[in-house]
Amino acid sequence: MANAIQLIVGLGNPGPEYAKTRHNAGAWLVEELIQIEKSTIRPEAKFFGLCGKITLNHEDCRLLLPTGYMNRSGQSVKATAKFYQIPAEAILVVHDDLDLPVGTARLKIGGGHGGHNGLCDIDAQLGTQNYWRLRIGIGHPGQRDEVHDYVLHAPSRADHAKIMDSINAALNILPSLVAGDSQKAMQQLHTTST
Repeated sequence: MANAIQLIVGLGNPGPEYAKTRHNAGAWLVEELIQIEKSTIRPEAKFFGLCGKITLNHEDCRLLLPTGYMNRSGQSVKATAKFYQIPAEAILVVHDDLDLPVGTARLKIGGGHGGHNGLCDIDAQLGTQNYWRLRIGIGHPGQRDEVHDYVLHAPSRADHAKIMDSINAALNILPSLVAGDSQKAMQQLHTTST
């Protein structure tokens, strides 16, 4: 089916010191999905990540949390996609986005990396930008020189709650995405996640 998602990738940095930081918002979504679906995820050395599988809308979908640092995410995505023969347009990469307000989630296919190190490496490793992105808004600190510290710190309790609301809105559209109905998924997300 056109654009049916076969692989969901949650971007983040490894280790407990990064687990609660804004930069790991993509990984938070996959972790939440694993809990909801009562699934498991386990280390796979050949994929440089933690891997799992779920069934949504009667369709199988693989899950991936790269275990290298953000700027090496592409290595993990490429290895997994190559092994399972998943085309780029059937991959959904979930990542934090500075350009979206806290509490907002947006879905799109293709586009630039916007300076995001994870997307930059995925573009390079896959040799294309033609994959789906689920952008989780984390807001912007206001000053460019504050971005590095901002993304590598935990959000306030209020912001964390808003981010989780947008993640929950995004989780609701995954069955449509896995079934290949990207238009329905996009319309639903963009009307429920302000």
